[in-house]
Amino acid sequence: MASIDTSPEVMLTFYRRLYPFKSIFNWLNHEHAPTRLFTNREFAFTLPGDVYLRYNSFSTAEELKKQVCNLNPTRFEVGPVYSLRPRDKKTARPGMFVPLQRELVFDIDMTDYDPVRTCCSGADICKRCWVFIALAVKVLDVAIREQFGYENLLWVYSGRRGIHLWISDKEAMELTDDQRKALVGWMTVVHGGHESSKKLNVRSASRSLPPPLQTAVDILNETFTDLILSDQNLFASKEAYETLLEQIPDPQTVSHLRTKWTNDPDRSSEDKWKDFKKEVKRYENGSSQRNNLVAAMEDIILFYTYPRIDAEVSKHRNHLLKAPFCIHPKTGRVCVPVDPERIDDFNPEAVPTVNQLLQELDTSCRSENWERTSLKPYVDIMDRHALRLMERVRQEKRGKGM
Repeated sequence: MASIDTSPEVMLTFYRRLYPFKSIFNWLNHEHAPTRLFTNREFAFTLPGDVYLRYNSFSTAEELKKQVCNLNPTRFEVGPVYSLRPRDKKTARPGMFVPLQRELVFDIDMTDYDPVRTCCSGADICKRCWVFIALAVKVLDVAIREQFGYENLLWVYSGRRGIHLWISDKEAMELTDDQRKALVGWMTVVHGGHESSKKLNVRSASRSLPPPLQTAVDILNETFTDLILSDQNLFASKEAYETLLEQIPDPQTVSHLRTKWTNDPDRSSEDKWKDFKKEVKRYENGSSQRNNLVAAMEDIILFYTYPRIDAEVSKHRNHLLKAPFCIHPKTGRVCVPVDPERIDDFNPEAVPTVNQLLQELDTSCRSENWERTSLKPYVDIMDRHALRLMERVRQEKRGKGM
């Protein structure tokens, strides 16, 4: 990858000529004329030298652009809609300045998958391990729409190693912190970080999976062989297959598999999974031993491939999250919206960088904005999303006879 220039001069040019402020306004505001959803919205700016400015608010997209170009931040974040304009916070009486609305947000970060990926680690990411993120998008997009009935979901690539989800349905935006905590608790199956080594506890007394998780297993099972067994070859080492054996509840099966794999250390992950399946079939169909092992296989698929949600991001209305179309300072890539229907085709390494976009702008002498650059298809995704939100507001107003 070519060297990335995210100097103040480059960033200022990007904000002045390319950043789609109007699209951001439409998305956050849900209407053409300014409403509380925008005017009472918090924006926070990160300036060079790690200076952090909170509780900024604006009346229009033009005001926001003017201040962004004036401050020239390395990035900026979007927060909740408050009871008062955030810029008036210092003059507010105690208890009068409180968060009222906020998109329900989810954050999936590749580093939480370090225990289950072999191609990269830490901040690194490649097309191979991006499949984990693509799976997360598929599972969560279906689950959130089917379980909670939310429709207005915006997926945004973080610019480096993860993806954010913003849910703008009115009902989602009005959730309290306790309701958000309960919802994300329901959605969390595998904890990220140090807790990821814990066994799953997702089954009822009947040992059956809840229907939403059974749907997830059906989606994940299609990719488990290709991703975990073949591509990542995750159970190749002794340490890795011992972790797998810890999740098998039948001592006899564990003993047979450990002996076989110890005697054949070069056995591939695919072969080891086939060995496990053969052991399961040794027990009579319908027996408790076989049912328990089948359940364990499903739990293993969930453990290695189910979305790993950063729950803290989702629990609180006053949490700030990086705005779409910001530039990631390490990669220079734009934080672009992603079409969940085409997530398998999305390549994070092909996302335009700020330097690439400015070069495209310079070669297109008739253009002074993003419309003749490779940013256009991503802004189009945002604009289509904003239009759906605006149409819903129009329909609600018609229904009320306004």
